Amino acid sequence: MKRLFLLISLLVLSKFSAQTWATEDQYIQKFAKYAVEEMEKYKIPASITLAQGLLETGGGQSRLAQEGKNHFGIKCKEDWTGKTMKHTDDAPNECFRVYDDPRQSYEDHSLFLTTRKYYANLFNLDMKDYKAWATGLKKAGYATNPRYASILIGKIERYRLYEFDDTNSKEVLYAVLKMYPDLKDDRTFMAQLEPSKAVKKSKEPVTVEVPYKPTSYAQQQKRVEKIKTKAEILNSILIKSHPNDGLKYIIIPEDTSLQFIANKFKISESKLLKWNELESDMLHKNDIIFLESKNSDGNTPTYKAESGENMHDIAQKFGIKLNKLYAKNRMDEGQKPSAGQLIYLIDKKPRN
Repeated sequence: MKRLFLLISLLVLSKFSAQTWATEDQYIQKFAKYAVEEMEKYKIPASITLAQGLLETGGGQSRLAQEGKNHFGIKCKEDWTGKTMKHTDDAPNECFRVYDDPRQSYEDHSLFLTTRKYYANLFNLDMKDYKAWATGLKKAGYATNPRYASILIGKIERYRLYEFDDTNSKEVLYAVLKMYPDLKDDRTFMAQLEPSKAVKKSKEPVTVEVPYKPTSYAQQQKRVEKIKTKAEILNSILIKSHPNDGLKYIIIPEDTSLQFIANKFKISESKLLKWNELESDMLHKNDIIFLESKNSDGNTPTYKAESGENMHDIAQKFGIKLNKLYAKNRMDEGQKPSAGQLIYLIDKKPRN
């Protein structure tokens, strides 16, 4: 009897699993139409845009995609005036663009490629040659991963994303349905294909009354806005792994003293001062503090200094010893970089 029950359970579970989409499939179903719309406007292959979105967001699961609606990992840059968020990518606390809607992210991605001169050669390529586009993006410096082009091509071929290069915005949902036939049982998806029928089914607007509770909002606010004490916040600090060879570091959540961090992590103040090249024992919110000696090189070749940054800021951002950073860039100790200055993080700056 137990074996029969187990067999039935497995059959039920396998049937359920067969009808459940993988994360990347769900991403394609939801965002293919945006990629095709951008292809029509900017002549960027929909297969390339969709593959980049899949890769950058981990199938829509990344923090940038979920919290910032940023599907292509586009950083703030000097010309961005919209909302922003901090996120660890090549370095901790980097500035990334935040959008109100994923469609804006797709549009901004198109503008990013079409308005920058180092991507200009891409638009001389055949729009249906996704392999050439993937290779061209890597050559133009879109990503540092040496396998970036092959990863994009792999996703395009695995999910047959090249089929979207042969469709248009009016027919893209039919292309999605052809790719995923079981969507015929998804009422929400089918309503997008037949909006007129969906409207006819609902002849009269439905009004839903929600009872008003005078205390509900106040109670919710009290719960949401409950302020932790400074000690609670500081005690919740987590050790992070830096992109530069996994160096251990923390981000200071509230102003505090170096002594507090030293006691918490059982490391002497003198070592923390030395490792982080600190001139004061007072730490401020969002400071990056390493719990071990930094490296002599960065994890990416170069970086453009942002307005207001000094060399210590950059050294902390990329986990590089400050004296090594000055030497690589042929700068005197204390000298400040100008906004937009190219800072060398691995090799030494070439002589003029």
